[in-house]
Amino acid sequence: VWMDQPRYHTTEDGRWDYRVTIVFRNSTVANEPFEEDALKKQLWPDQATYEREEQRRFEILDAHWDLPVRALDLEK
Repeated sequence: VWMDQPRYHTTEDGRWDYRVTIVFRNSTVANEPFEEDALKKQLWPDQATYEREEQRRFEILDAHWDLPVRALDLEK
């Protein structure tokens, strides 16, 4: 897991603050089912606060998108 932040500003419609990249060992691991609720409870034990804060975060969110990316070999 790593996180990037843009160095320069962009237009509002294309603006982003952070990009979090998660790399899985392989496609099988990336698509294996997991206990999402158990993970949420481990990360945020106070679920009532978590739900309230998540709701507020989405209320003020202008846009959201998932961006699959791939690395390019610059030696080719």
